[in-house]
Parts: sequence; structure tokens; C-alpha cells
Amino acid sequence: MLNRRELLAAGAAAIGTGIAPAAFAQAFPAKPVKIIVPWTAGGTGDIQARLIGQHMSQTLGQPVVIENKPGGGTIIGTGFVAKAPADGHTLLLMANSFVINAKLHSSTLPYEGLKAFEAVACLTNSPQVIAVNAASPYKTFKDWIAAAKAKPDTLSYATVGPATTQHIAGEMLQRAAGIRLIYTPFAGGAPAVNAVLAGHVDTVLANVSEMNSFLEAGKLRALAVTTLQRLDSMKQVPTVAESGIAGYEAAAWFGLVAPAGTPRDAVAKLADAANKALADAEVKKKLLAIGLDPYLMGPPQFSAHISDQFAKYSKVIDEAGIKA
Repeated sequence: MLNRRELLAAGAAAIGTGIAPAAFAQAFPAKPVKIIVPWTAGGTGDIQARLIGQHMSQTLGQPVVIENKPGGGTIIGTGFVAKAPADGHTLLLMANSFVINAKLHSSTLPYEGLKAFEAVACLTNSPQVIAVNAASPYKTFKDWIAAAKAKPDTLSYATVGPATTQHIAGEMLQRAAGIRLIYTPFAGGAPAVNAVLAGHVDTVLANVSEMNSFLEAGKLRALAVTTLQRLDSMKQVPTVAESGIAGYEAAAWFGLVAPAGTPRDAVAKLADAANKALADAEVKKKLLAIGLDPYLMGPPQFSAHISDQFAKYSKVIDEAGIKA
């Protein structure tokens, strides 16, 4: 066996040659992994981070701690992770807002946009639903589109505020369908839904989780979903794509990223832990209950997805003249 002096000499030699034998390398993760959630506690992002993080801790053999850092339209939490050590122990739960901010705030972000992060795993998507008041004369999505084409700038649609995923989804729909709608922003999904329930706005485009109870109660009528596939929970509701707007897709998605430069082996272990979490039947059941569909992508696929979404959103933002 080597004595202490011989061990130190061997370690120094390994450092000098740039080689780190397994005997001296520290296995990842070496401490608790932190997931920064750039939204307040209790929301969809926070709940899924806790569900998935709890299961990931079993695979990683270290606690996965959730920390909320809301503010600045997710920029505060995102900037915190960008400046964290690139060792895999600090992750960001990000969503569509990440690529929107990269476009709208490109010159003022406290980090280098997309370049500041390594993709780990896409986790879920939050389907959007286009719905009307149950008393509306529009029984189908095709009826609604026909009315919008017949009377441009007449039908109104409510979403969360400007420069949000839902706002951009509405702009994408207008361009794809060749229609012009009256955009009516609200400070949140609930006020937008309530405006349609009260008859003040014709249509709402929002997360399924924000209107599901009203759909089930028969107070709202779902015309279409914005995913490429029909939802398991709403099999009777067609997609926008199958209703005549080929290729249309506009779902909110969530994923994990790490600071740029995070070692590949750490990224691979984190991605594997996320994969196993989403494969768990109980985790999947709980995600579906809050309106989230598993939407897993590994590091290469998720990286390509982020770049694709940035290009897609940037095009619509430029064409529609959307400002921060």
C-alpha cells in the first residue's frame, strides 16, 4: 500500500500530466443538487420541479433542493444560475420565457442568452387550449376561423400579458390562418378566462390547467388544442393542425439547463435522473393532474429544440412588432 507521501506524489503527478485517475476524481454529484425555479412557490413550474426533483434525488444519491428566485420575468433566477459554478450542482428550470427574453432583452440580459447554458433535459409541456364561452355561437374551431376570416379585426382573444407564450401563440395563429384578431391582454391566466366567462372577450388562449374546471363544468367550450397530438384528457377536442392549419404547434414547455461548461458526465447523469423520474408512473400521474404532459428530450435534442424555438419566436416577435 502507498504511504501518505507516496499518495501525495502520485496525485501531484496526475495533476501535472492532466490525468485524474479514478482514485483521485470526485464522483458527481458530490453534494446536494439545487434546482432554481424562477417563479414563485405553488405554481406549475414549482410543483413539477419538486415532483421531478424528489425522484431525481433517488437516482443521484444526493438531495435535490428546490429554490425559488422569481422576478424580472424569470431573468433574476436565470441570471443566478448562469453565474453559478459549472459543476452540475446548480440547475435552472426554464420555459419558453427563456427564449423570449433572449430575443426581447438581448442587449440588457445579465448573461449571454442561449450561450450561457448547457441543455440537460426537456421535461414537460403545458398544452394550450383555444376556448369560448359555452353560450358562444361558435361550436367548432372551423366555425370560429370562418367568422374571423369573414370579419377581420372583430373577434377578440384574451391571454396572459404581452410578450408571453400565449400572446406569441396567438400571433402565430393569426399568421398561419390568415386572420386578424383583437388582442386583449390580462395580468394572468385566471383574469383572461374570467373575461370570457363574463362575455367581455370572445375567446381565450390559455394553459389547459387554467380552464380545465370550467371546461368540465360546461361553462367553457374547447375549440382546439395547440399541440400536434390530441390530449389524452381531451380526446374529443381536435388540434389546430388537424383543423386546417397544418403544422401549427404552440405549447409551453419546461426543461432543465446547467451553466455553460458543465462537464458532460455530470450533464449525462442529470439527464438520466430526469429520464427515470418522468418514467415513474406516480410522477407522470401527478404531472398530468396539474395539466403537464411528459415531453422528455436528452441534451442534444433539447439543445436543438431551444435553438429552434428561439428562431421560431424571434420571427413572430419581429413580424408582430412585439416589445418587452
